[in-house]
Amino acid sequence: MISQPDCVSLTCTVGGASATLDQVMINMLQLFKQFEDDIAIIGLTDAYGPEAAALGVEPMSTDFDLSNPDGFILDESNPSLNLPTRVLFPAIASDVIAAINFAKEHGLEISVKNSGHSYTGSSSKKDTLLLNMNKYTQYSPTGITDCDESVVLDSEIAQDLSNQSCHLSVAKNKPAVLRVGGGENFDKVYRAVTNANKAQEGGYKYHLVGGAAGTVSPMGWTWLGGLGGTTGSRLYGLGVDQVVQIEMILPNGHHVKFGPTEWEDAEGFIVPKTTLVTGVCRSNPEEVDEEKWVWETCPDDFNIDFNDLWLAVRGGGGGTWGVVTSVLLQLHDYLPYHKYQWNKDSPTDECTALDPLWNEFKAMYLIMPSLLNVTKEMSYACSSPDVSFLLNCYGEDDVVPAFSRLLSDRNIPDAATDCLSKTAWNDFAEGGVNGDADRYPGQVGDSPNPSPAVGSLGGSILVPQSWIEENWDTFLDKYLNINGLGPSPYYSFGGASSTASDQANSLSQAHREAALMTASFVIDDNALADFWANIAPDMFDTSNESKFPPIVSSNHASSLISRPLKEDWAKPCPSKLTFEERDANCISFSEVIYGTDRLKRLEEIKLAVDPTFMFDCEHCILNNRPKSATIQEEEEEVENNEVDVEEGGDVVLADSGSVSLGGTTLLFAVLTVGLLPSVLSLQW
Repeated sequence: MISQPDCVSLTCTVGGASATLDQVMINMLQLFKQFEDDIAIIGLTDAYGPEAAALGVEPMSTDFDLSNPDGFILDESNPSLNLPTRVLFPAIASDVIAAINFAKEHGLEISVKNSGHSYTGSSSKKDTLLLNMNKYTQYSPTGITDCDESVVLDSEIAQDLSNQSCHLSVAKNKPAVLRVGGGENFDKVYRAVTNANKAQEGGYKYHLVGGAAGTVSPMGWTWLGGLGGTTGSRLYGLGVDQVVQIEMILPNGHHVKFGPTEWEDAEGFIVPKTTLVTGVCRSNPEEVDEEKWVWETCPDDFNIDFNDLWLAVRGGGGGTWGVVTSVLLQLHDYLPYHKYQWNKDSPTDECTALDPLWNEFKAMYLIMPSLLNVTKEMSYACSSPDVSFLLNCYGEDDVVPAFSRLLSDRNIPDAATDCLSKTAWNDFAEGGVNGDADRYPGQVGDSPNPSPAVGSLGGSILVPQSWIEENWDTFLDKYLNINGLGPSPYYSFGGASSTASDQANSLSQAHREAALMTASFVIDDNALADFWANIAPDMFDTSNESKFPPIVSSNHASSLISRPLKEDWAKPCPSKLTFEERDANCISFSEVIYGTDRLKRLEEIKLAVDPTFMFDCEHCILNNRPKSATIQEEEEEVENNEVDVEEGGDVVLADSGSVSLGGTTLLFAVLTVGLLPSVLSLQW
């Protein structure tokens, strides 16, 4: 471990700006609250007092002086520290390959960070070699490939898969694909699509499904499912449905790319069903020039099934299957974007009094449109994240006429439509430049802006459409308006979110059958107990005691998410248990997301792809496994090996401020501050 004086003398790169380590430490203290296993909060501010009180959280006693950041954060004995000591910034694929081979040779574990937006802290872990992909090659500015149907139909899929993505796109009746680098965020990607659209002589051509926050990366959002409440997931499918080809470095060091090469029409779906996934390996991994890369059939001892990998990566979480270096995303035919905002710009008492009516109308329009005489097609044109006042629509919709009809039915003057404003934009990127314009002019902002927040015990319950239809009045009366215009259900489900699946991904059936995602059922301990005892069995099939059903969405699930006891699914896991006690006594974090059957398959794939757990991120597949004696012995053997690794598993740094791996020199940053893996994250 580097001593403190040496650390402070180094310069770290933080958010594109240069900062000394002591400045970084203070910034981290300002951004994050520290947690312990009993969910106690250190230094909780008044702003988060009510939320913490709702969770039954009490300040913990600590030996650390919270008024002294240096003493608290820089003290290496602090058990809460969970950030790696060494951070590498790969720029090209060969850097990643060299890092993985180095880790494999010396028994190191690797963690991966793209943007750091992880509700479970999965992108950070102590005693690992962190690969921060922020400086990786950006492909999106020139990454669009138009797919000419006439050319595609006259050709076969190439052995190197160079035209595979367009073959698949034509089969889906889509115009183009976009290549995105392993470290790009949605700000860069959205602006790349916008620039390409502006360059079109005939007007805008492309639409991309993505996240609401510009600082979120497709390389995390997508692999957890990818909710698209702002970008039309009900028209085009969820994040996993946008992937047409993946390029990544696996734990065995192979650089691969893979995607569907055979498919068939599927009744009830708007995209073909994948029946075969083919992959190739790069035979010259040391080559830096991408134009000279050679993709060939993988060697005989390559024992990974690309069909399994395709299923696992798309929905099975990021950072656990290897390092994704680029992905080809589906582009759709362009539709103009507009958003409705309720009582937002100039709120009035008259409009505020109608907040519950707006919430009801929004729910009706998105999940029960027949109650408003709205067609499903008009309903699917709109969606919304968990922001009550907002409704995002693409193309034609029926929002204002339908709202007027509802007002008439309730004998409310039609003037109430003045509470609803409509703003038209060319695309989401243009409408999403809503961040700090002074600090980040011209960039796609975050909606809402980031803030430290306690992970919800209720989290992201996927409410089935069938349950909503059978319990509509109960839903309205007990759950919809409990927050006024506060956090609302997340409406990105139904329509294409259920029919755009290629039926070869790991996203749970609960995602596909959901009407919405919400935490409203479990806002306090009494509601939590009622949910597991009475509501969950009514929503989901819990009749088979050996098969727990998927219930929770992975995208916004924190590690504090409620789950039931293993021995009695009708009782919630006590919130005061430590994480180790929860793993021992409660349904696992992964099982409440994937269900027993899907989780079992993902675990089998994990063992095949990464048998030594080089990628073992917090709350990822099999991260909660009991450590076997064999693994412990292997870890002890690694610690005793005489390699160029300092005590604790840290890579020895060169004096020049870089580290050499396999002949490739990588940038590094040094951080000694960390967070409990389960913690708090920037909430969106």
